[in-house]
Amino acid sequence: MATAVELLDAQGLDGLTMRRLADRLGAGAMSLYWHVANKEQVLDLALDAVLDYRGPPQDVEPRNWRGELVLMLEDWRASMLRHPWSASLLPRRALGPNILGRLEALSRTLSGAGVPDADLNVAIWSLWNHVMGATITRAHFDLSEDDRAAAQQRLTRLSERYPTIERSRLLLDDDWDGAFRKGLDFLLDGLAPKR
Repeated sequence: MATAVELLDAQGLDGLTMRRLADRLGAGAMSLYWHVANKEQVLDLALDAVLDYRGPPQDVEPRNWRGELVLMLEDWRASMLRHPWSASLLPRRALGPNILGRLEALSRTLSGAGVPDADLNVAIWSLWNHVMGATITRAHFDLSEDDRAAAQQRLTRLSERYPTIERSRLLLDDDWDGAFRKGLDFLLDGLAPKR
């Protein structure tokens, strides 16, 4: 799958064809079908390959459930940002063992933190949506500094109509990692066990 992932990284979803994959592997296109049924299966396998989660690095020991979740979700987002094509595939592809493993670890950690079973799915989907939204937005909202400045100038001219987003300088904010982490903190604050 490494070759398929490399091809997807270099050429995106439209660049992956069975012929190109076979060429990179030094094989005939028809010989690929001995190993995979079709391009859809290649995409499933490539997606699952990039979502492998091995836990926190050896030198990082999370101190609590919250730290464990932050490491897990930051790793998930970083994996998808390294392979931008993956975020757009995840909602539509079969769930392979690596994403299911991530979801199991997420569920186990939330459950261990005291999230009741009745709320577990809502918690998981909320965190999933945060990771996916932050990743897709970061991967595709790539305005140049000049474009952001021009958009902010336009907002300034329209500040009477859009005063709050103009004042917050929304379009100039490019702290993607900080926004992800702060949003994650907001979500985790809501999930914290009530004392």
